[in-house]
Amino acid sequence: MRVLLLRHPPVALAWKGRCYGRSDMGWSREGWAMARRIVRDLPVVDAVVHSGALRTRRLAAMLAQDMPVVEDPRWLERDFGRWEGRRWDAIWRNTGAEMDGMMTDPDTYRPGGGETGRELADRVAAAWDALPVHATVLVVAHGGPIATLRALRAGQPLTRAVDFIPPCGEIVPLQRYCQ
Repeated sequence: MRVLLLRHPPVALAWKGRCYGRSDMGWSREGWAMARRIVRDLPVVDAVVHSGALRTRRLAAMLAQDMPVVEDPRWLERDFGRWEGRRWDAIWRNTGAEMDGMMTDPDTYRPGGGETGRELADRVAAAWDALPVHATVLVVAHGGPIATLRALRAGQPLTRAVDFIPPCGEIVPLQRYCQ
């Protein structure tokens, strides 16, 4: 089974420089243009899965032409707790190097009191295992879950997940072997 992981298009400019894990917002103009290109150029898929956030749900709806569409919140971006909606530079001013814990201590560090990297990994691994069985499945998701899954599948530690974050609009193909 082939799985295509697609990171959502760029979000509204008002969110640039902000922490927006679970916050829900639409796309920028660039995001809308990218979405139209994705719809035009996407290879044939048999099913679409999305996180339920507006930025993934909207693209899934544009792509879903007579095929199953599944909403699975396990593909949502990381929960950043009280950091949600705040500017990254303001978070840095308040926490300093503490925020590096997202990369250096993924098993226990809770950014903004939110979700640890381990919790994100467990959630995304369960979402991967629950994918519908079709020849080609497209998953419209977010940078954090995609990066985390890629690190897990590559046998890399969660401290390296940041190395696997795709740019907005990028499709990452993976193979999934079903029994």
